[in-house]
Amino acid sequence: MNDFLDALTLARWQFGLTTLYHFLFVPLTIGLAFLVAILQTCWYRTGKAKYLRLTKLFGKIFLINFAMGVVTGIVQEFQFGMNWSNYSRFVGDIFGAPLAMEGLIAFFLEATFIGLWIFGWDKLPKGLHLASIWLTSIATMLSAYFILAANAFMQNPVGYEINAEKGRAELTDIGAVLLNPVATHQFPHTIFASIMFAACVMVAVAAWHLKRNQFVDDMRTGLRFGLWANIVAFAGVALSGHLLGEVMTQTQPMKMAAAEALYNTASGADASFSIFSLGTPDGAHEIFSVRIPYLLSFLSTGTFDGTVEGIRDLQGEYTQQFCGADSTLLTCPTDGSFVPIVWVTYWAFRWMIALGGLATLVSIVGLWMTRKNRAVPMWAWRVAIWTAPIPMVASLVGWIFTEMGRQPWLVFGVMTTASGVSPGVPGWAVLVSLIVFTLVYGSLAVVEFKLITKAAKVGTPDLSADGDDDADADASKLQTVY
Repeated sequence: MNDFLDALTLARWQFGLTTLYHFLFVPLTIGLAFLVAILQTCWYRTGKAKYLRLTKLFGKIFLINFAMGVVTGIVQEFQFGMNWSNYSRFVGDIFGAPLAMEGLIAFFLEATFIGLWIFGWDKLPKGLHLASIWLTSIATMLSAYFILAANAFMQNPVGYEINAEKGRAELTDIGAVLLNPVATHQFPHTIFASIMFAACVMVAVAAWHLKRNQFVDDMRTGLRFGLWANIVAFAGVALSGHLLGEVMTQTQPMKMAAAEALYNTASGADASFSIFSLGTPDGAHEIFSVRIPYLLSFLSTGTFDGTVEGIRDLQGEYTQQFCGADSTLLTCPTDGSFVPIVWVTYWAFRWMIALGGLATLVSIVGLWMTRKNRAVPMWAWRVAIWTAPIPMVASLVGWIFTEMGRQPWLVFGVMTTASGVSPGVPGWAVLVSLIVFTLVYGSLAVVEFKLITKAAKVGTPDLSADGDDDADADASKLQTVY
C-alpha cells in the first residue's frame, strides 16, 4: 500500500500523463497554423476559391484544437508548484525565464493575431489578413521554442551557477539557456513532426469525404496537399533527428546507450543498430537481434568509425562523479543507479522512427494511387483515414523516450528526480488529483474529438448562395463564423 501511495511515483505518473495529454493538441496547433497559412497564401496568390474553402475548413479545426490546448496547458505550470516544489525552488530562477517569455511574448502574439484572423475576414485588407495567420503561425512556433528551451535546460543545464549560500541554481547567461544546443536541434525536429501530424489530419479528412464522393475538387486538392506536406516534413524530421541524436550523444551519452541497450562501449562495425532485439528479463544480455553494422556509430557521432560509450562504463563514470565524497542528495540516486528503464527507452526510440516512416510510406503510396485522377479502391481511403493518429503516437513515444531516457535525472547532472518532488505533499493527495485530472481530461478528450469530427464531416463551406466559384467576386460576402 505504501508503494501504491508513494508521492514520487504518483507525481511522476501525473506529470507524465498530463504532459502527454497536453501534447496531443500542441503539434496539431503548430502544424495546422502553418498549413492553413499556406492554403490561404495559395488563395491570395491564385484567387481559386477551393483554397479559401480549405482554409476555412481546416482553420475551424485549428481553432477548436487551439482552445483545448490552452485549457490543458494551464495545469502543467501548476504542477511545478504543487508536486515539484523542491525543483521549482532550486532551478526556478533559470527554468522560469523561458516560461515567462513564452507567456508574455509568444502567447500574447498568438492571442492577438489569432483574434485578428478570426474577426478580420471582411474587415481587413486581404494582404493584412493573410499576414495575421502567418504571424499566428510564427507565434505558435516561438511559443514552442521557449518551452523547448526550458526543457533543454533539464536535458543539458547551461547558463547557471550554484549559489551555495542560498542552496539554489541562479541564472548567469540567458543567451546560453535560449541557445542551448539541445533546444536549437530539438526545435526543428518538433516543428517538422507537428507538420506531419497536421498533414495526416488533412489527409484523413479529405479521404473521409472522397470515400463518399463529397466535395471532390476541394478534397482532392486537400488530400494531395496533405500527402506532399507529410513527405516533406518527414524529410525534415529525419535530418533534424539525426543531428539531435549527435547532440544527445554528446550531452546525455547514457540516453543513447539505453536507446540501443548498449552495455559495453563499441566503435565502428561493433557500434551497430539493432532493428529488433530479444534479451534476458533484466535487459543486460542479448539473446537474439537483427543489426545493421556501423549505423549506431553514424547516428551517434556522424561518422562510421566513432565510439559509443556503453551503459556499464557510463555507470562507473557517473558513480565516481556523482556519488563520490563530494556528492550531495541532489546528485546521487538513492539506489545508486544512473541507468534509465532500458526496455522503455529502447522500444520508444524504435516506435518513434517506425511510426514516422509508416505514415510517410502511406503518403508516398497515396500520391502514386491518386495521380491523374485515377480511381482509388475503398480500402485505400480507409487506410488514409486511419493514418491521422500515426504521427501523433510517434510524437508521444518520442517524448516518452526524451523524458524517460533522462532518468534518474530531473536536471541532468544537477538534480535527481527524487530530489525534486514536494516534501510535504502526501501520496493520497497526489492520487486524488491524478484521478480528478484523468476524469476531467477524459471528458475534454471526448468533447474535443466530437467537435473536430463534426467540423470535419461538414466539409468545405459554400461561399456563395448562387454557387459562383469566383473568389474575387465573393470576397465581399465572406465571413467566418466560429
